[in-house]
Amino acid sequence: MTPMSATAREPVTPPAWQTELARGFRRPAELLEALALDPGLLPAAEAGHRDFPVRVPRGFVRRMRPGDPNDPLLRQVLPLAAEQTEAPDFGADPVGDLAAQQAPGVLHKYHGRALLVATGACAINCRYCFRRHFPYGDAHAARDAWQPALAYLRHQSGLREVILSGGDPLTLPDRRLGPLAGELAAIPHLVRLRVHSRLPVVLPERVDDELLAWLAGTRLQPVMVLHANHANELDGEVASACRRLREAGVQLLNQAVLLRGINDTADAQSELSERLFTLGVLPYYLHQLDRVAGATHFLVPEDEARELAAALAARLPGYLVPQLMREDAGAPAKTPLTTARHG
Repeated sequence: MTPMSATAREPVTPPAWQTELARGFRRPAELLEALALDPGLLPAAEAGHRDFPVRVPRGFVRRMRPGDPNDPLLRQVLPLAAEQTEAPDFGADPVGDLAAQQAPGVLHKYHGRALLVATGACAINCRYCFRRHFPYGDAHAARDAWQPALAYLRHQSGLREVILSGGDPLTLPDRRLGPLAGELAAIPHLVRLRVHSRLPVVLPERVDDELLAWLAGTRLQPVMVLHANHANELDGEVASACRRLREAGVQLLNQAVLLRGINDTADAQSELSERLFTLGVLPYYLHQLDRVAGATHFLVPEDEARELAAALAARLPGYLVPQLMREDAGAPAKTPLTTARHG
């Protein structure tokens, strides 16, 4: 019998981003302790955690202000008692995802583009997430090894773009995403590959050579839509990740969610847009909150949202003003809440 080689016996070292992902905070108590916060916040946090688990990378927590329960980054991830507030127009599927599913994990709502729910996993569980109740166990493409989803995309000749979403698609390893990108590039009518991901912001270690190789290594034009809601999320490591993506030829956009008490002022939004542009990222959308159960306390009324958008248009050049949008279940496109743009 031939002895096993030394190389074969050596364990495979996971990439740095996977190690950092595994080290993230998974319990409300340890998050409160790390930030020196009042233990009185724990009962409400535990109640929310049972419904939608706490998950946040340590690097993201390091950007928070210790001892401040109103820190704008903390407010996005710490469950509050307000999550238990029910409202009749807040539900489990606020944007009609389930009705738009055409194949396992394929949501086809809009002309020319389809969304592939690649995974249910995320690096961070944002408390306002519109898919926090989504049945990922039955409805993500990777569950069936992509093939039914790819078959659907091949037969939709009007598609120009596929959007990888989730969960967060970049929680999947590159050994799975690379072959998927190759199969998408083999579909002749596709011209763009768009990735929606929060990882370059909350876990910038994810932007490594392996990711760039498949993302920018096919004939498809690569687009990445980041998700940052506040300028404090954008530190030096995020800047480095964005630089690497840009240098690889990836078009970078940002979408934010308008959140009560977090980024609902002209100052906060202006600072976010200015910081994004410094990193080579164009502000794209500012989403009105999707009315998902558990997120009532984040809602900014539409009249206030419109006033905020008008204030931004008066303060910033047009290319730094994100489009204020609302998504309505069953609508053929997102609904713009303002069309005023200043040059």
